[in-house]
Amino acid sequence: MRIILMVMLCFGVLACNTVQGVGRDIESIGKAGEDIIDGE
Repeated sequence: MRIILMVMLCFGVLACNTVQGVGRDIESIGKAGEDIIDGE
């Protein structure tokens, strides 16, 4: 039972890190798009 809980916790942490990474990627793409539109 403990092993199952540990595995689930690990997957939860990995999923959170992945979602944060995707959010940062989208944010940086948006910033780059704004810079291009603004002519910087």
